[in-house]
Amino acid sequence: MPTCEASGMYVKVSMDGAPYLRKIDLKVYRGYPELLKALEAMFKFAAGVYSEREGYKGSEYVPTYEDKDGDWMLVGDVPWDMFMSSCKRLRIMKGSEARGLGCGV
Repeated sequence: MPTCEASGMYVKVSMDGAPYLRKIDLKVYRGYPELLKALEAMFKFAAGVYSEREGYKGSEYVPTYEDKDGDWMLVGDVPWDMFMSSCKRLRIMKGSEARGLGCGV
């Protein structure tokens, strides 16, 4: 479950191949574009372009999250409010490992 510290919503973020984890406050972001931009800057990768129909195109890495049921989903697959209420942690995984999580991966 995400930790709440001083009214924030903190989740751990990992990236395949990165030797470190980060912790971010989801409440500081107003939507997926801001979150993806921050993750790209934090981990120095390009998420490519996301569209609901085609998924992530043009990236070796794909941002995913674990929901409250323990399932791994693609970041962007559900409305932002639903993501905010169900995200337990984030993982930027290699696109080859993310196949089957959603459309267009």
